Amino acid sequence: MTTLIIVRHGNTFEKGETPRRVGGRTDIPLVSSGVYQAQCIGRYLQKMNISLDAVYSSPLLRTRKSADIILEVLGSNTSVIPLEIFKEIDYGPDENQTEEKVISRIGVRAIEAWNQHAKVPEGWNAHPDAIISNWKVFAKEMREKYPTGTILVTTSNGILRFSPHITGIFAAFAQKYPIKVSTGALCIFKYLHDRWTITEWNLKPS
Repeated sequence: MTTLIIVRHGNTFEKGETPRRVGGRTDIPLVSSGVYQAQCIGRYLQKMNISLDAVYSSPLLRTRKSADIILEVLGSNTSVIPLEIFKEIDYGPDENQTEEKVISRIGVRAIEAWNQHAKVPEGWNAHPDAIISNWKVFAKEMREKYPTGTILVTTSNGILRFSPHITGIFAAFAQKYPIKVSTGALCIFKYLHDRWTITEWNLKPS
C-alpha cells in the first residue's frame, strides 16, 4: 500500500497582519506560527509512527521550509526534492494583493467558484488540465516506485485542491468536502484495491 501525505505550508502572515493572495511569483518565508504548524505536523506523523521514503516540495521557500521542519522533528535525513509541478499558481493581476482588492476585481462569486469547484477566475495564470495531469502522473509514479512506501509532498493551496482528482471522483468529493485546505493542514491518500482513497482531508494537528 502506497501512502501519499500532502501538506499545505504553514502561515506566512503574522496574527493581525493583513493577508495577501500569495502565488508562485511571491516567495515569502514562514512566520513563527507557520513554523509551529509544521512542527505540529511533524509531531503528528511521529505519533503515528510514520517514516518517510521520499519527500517532495515546491521550490518556494515556504514549502521547502515546511518540509525541512517536518523532517527535523521526525529525525529523518531524507532529502527534499523540489519539483516545479508543486509550485503555487500565478494569480496574475491579483498576485500579492489583499483579498479586498481581489474581490473588488473579480467578485465574490468567482472566489466561491474557485473554493468550491476549483474554477479558475479570469486573469489567473493557472491551467487545471495540466495541474490535474501532473497529480495523476506523480501519483502513478509514486505507487510504482514505492508500492509499500510513504511519500510526503509540501505544496500550496492552489495546487493542493486539485489532488483529489487522482481518486477519479473529484466532483463527488468536492460536493461533500471543502477543497480549500487550511495552512498547516495535511491530507492523506492511500492506494488500496487498485485505486486512491482519501483517508484524511484538511487535518490540522495542534
